[in-house]
Amino acid sequence: MIQRVFGVYEEKKVLEGDSVTLDSRLTEMKDDGVIQWRFGYKNTLIAEINLTDDRITVYDDVLDGRFRDRLKLDNQTGSLTITNTTMKHAGDYELEINIRRDDFYNNYFMSVTEGDSVTLDSTLTEIKNDDWMKWMFRSTVIAEINVTVNRFTVNDDVLDGRFRDRLKLDNQTGSLTITNITMKHAGRYELQTNYMSDYFLLSVIGELNIMFEGDSVTLNSGLTEMKDDGVIQWRFGDTLIAKINKRADRIAVHDDDLDGRFRDRLKLDNQTGSLTITNTTMKHAGDYELWTNTFRISSFILISLYSLMFSARLPVPVISSNSSQCSSSSSSSCSLVCSVVNVSHVTLSWYKGSSSLSSISASYLSISLSLPLEVEYQDKNTYSCVLNNPISHQTQHLNITQLCHTCSGSVHCCGPTEAVIRLVLSALVGVATVILVLYHIRSRRAEGDQAHIHTSGT
Repeated sequence: MIQRVFGVYEEKKVLEGDSVTLDSRLTEMKDDGVIQWRFGYKNTLIAEINLTDDRITVYDDVLDGRFRDRLKLDNQTGSLTITNTTMKHAGDYELEINIRRDDFYNNYFMSVTEGDSVTLDSTLTEIKNDDWMKWMFRSTVIAEINVTVNRFTVNDDVLDGRFRDRLKLDNQTGSLTITNITMKHAGRYELQTNYMSDYFLLSVIGELNIMFEGDSVTLNSGLTEMKDDGVIQWRFGDTLIAKINKRADRIAVHDDDLDGRFRDRLKLDNQTGSLTITNTTMKHAGDYELWTNTFRISSFILISLYSLMFSARLPVPVISSNSSQCSSSSSSSCSLVCSVVNVSHVTLSWYKGSSSLSSISASYLSISLSLPLEVEYQDKNTYSCVLNNPISHQTQHLNITQLCHTCSGSVHCCGPTEAVIRLVLSALVGVATVILVLYHIRSRRAEGDQAHIHTSGT
């Protein structure tokens, strides 16, 4: 029977396509040695050496065949090599030996986003009457269960109160839930019970930072003060850009790497380890990682991940008339268009007051946008065209009287009522003109008759 004794753990970080070797730390297996490699939370057996039975086996068809033709066992040391790795191979690997047990990539490795909740699972279905357990964060007890004395306690005021009102203990299983996670909660958690120990490494993904070029941003380490032997590293992708080593009393920024994009832009807080990037440009967009050794292990552990995204300052939308001529007398509406050029990740919208009328969006490519609108000449409502992205907006208000004007002179535009009035007046003027003409003709004819009579009498 394999004896399970909790040993050490180690995190390994590889790129897809790389190979990785999980070291058994044995120089040579004994004649009666038994070794098993397991993967995942279900502890699926993927490789085994049993020298008593002279058997060396890889189970590479389990788990949908993700390990097929990728596992290699060293029959002398028991170390396991995984070749051509993919995302499906990320997780928890355990080594069980008949003398000890080692955990790789930590017993439990969890990653959450700020503001989320996470449950650290005790793996128990029910706590027994004589059970006791302690939850510890960086060697400080934050929760405790002792069934014998009926004690269920959360110590959420320790460590500057960072866990206050955030801890929930399951009285049946002993699992611990942490709510409203912040960067201060990233680190190593340990569960101690009367018969086992488990470790949880919690990585917290910082909230997405979106900014303008030229802005400054501070990536918070989550620490109030670094320990005397503390060491932290800031990385951009896989490149080291800043480091603090308290033990050696050394603080350094590597701002000449990566084509000098960080030159004279990095500032490290010697007390907390937080990193400030000034005068940012598009070249600084990407993933930043904070590594630290404060978990008392030999290698650095990823505890925080930041993403930076940049947005260029938005242009002001332009509103123009969609017609090159003034409106004819047959139309009572005005055609307008709102437009912007060379934009991406934005939405262009027409608003009537505070209500959206229509909108159009641009995704990743830099393109030009145009959005039409029809309004009445006599409309007294307020209209505006708005260009916005997740962090800012630009608004252009519509001046109807300036952009929507009617023709002057004989082709002056008018509405239906005004047109009827104009027709009636035109008809009246025409009738009056006819009457005046007839009156004038009759008057001239009368004058001619009188002159004829006068001549005859003479």
